[in-house]
Amino acid sequence: MHKKFDSKHIVITENNAGQRIDNFLIRFIGKIPNSRIYQMLRKGEVRVNGGRIKQNYKLKNNDAVRIPPVYLFEKQTLKPNQTIQKKILDSIIFEDEGLVAINKPAGIVVHSGSRQSYGVIEIFRAIGGGYQSLELAHRLDKDTSGCLILAKNIPILRELQKIMQDKKSIKTYTALLSGKMKKKKDIINSSLRKNIKSSGEHMVAIDEKGKTASTVFFRSRLYKDATLAKIELITGRTHQIRVHSASMGNFVIGDKKYGDKTVNYKYRKLGLKRMFLHAKSLNFFSPVTKKRIIIEAKLEKSLTEFLDKLD
Repeated sequence: MHKKFDSKHIVITENNAGQRIDNFLIRFIGKIPNSRIYQMLRKGEVRVNGGRIKQNYKLKNNDAVRIPPVYLFEKQTLKPNQTIQKKILDSIIFEDEGLVAINKPAGIVVHSGSRQSYGVIEIFRAIGGGYQSLELAHRLDKDTSGCLILAKNIPILRELQKIMQDKKSIKTYTALLSGKMKKKKDIINSSLRKNIKSSGEHMVAIDEKGKTASTVFFRSRLYKDATLAKIELITGRTHQIRVHSASMGNFVIGDKKYGDKTVNYKYRKLGLKRMFLHAKSLNFFSPVTKKRIIIEAKLEKSLTEFLDKLD
């Protein structure tokens, strides 16, 4: 079913200032493929203050945005049901007037995409109330659990994004790695670059032409042929821990993209149903109180029970 979205003229307020134009349009128009949004930007159909802009243009207060008429494609999409809404509400581990932190369950994406009808953001929109306008301050992979921060408005989001990139913010993860880590502490400084394979799959590879990336691995516990590691992220690149750990020869167990099928199969038979990677804690300065906040997310029961089994 097609429905027309008439052309609109919008004046940007403080609430959306600082947001990229592509993200603003995706949110504002909805029910239209992202590819159409980028086509509109490329062709100059969207104008800001009467001129053409690029997709990464950051909106400013009082910018006048003209959106052309477009046809919305309305199809029946899967809506987050009450059970999944409750699961996300129950996963909240911290909340104040500026942000919400959850212990994201594994298997849920942070945002809807081509193959996912909904993610954490859409679930919160379905819950409504004060959670209607939450924005992601950072991301976690679908199969990674743990600390995920969401901002309650755009000004807080902008501050949080700066804070998360600051070296004073400490992000730690827990992972079960294949094999025995040789050193008690290992620092990997290898640049990472995103590639798209011919199949369309997104992969990240170590490449000196890529973006700088640093990860610190600490050996917490040795098992027969696995290592429980505490990991500190110095930078936050896509798939950083997964690629860096694989480059050490100790990939994350259960990782289907960068791991080993035989080893993953062995651990699945032992009862590990997911990738063993968990965002354990976030230690940062609050954009509201300017005081340090430490947020910790517990390992899910299935992972702690699995470790007991390995003992």
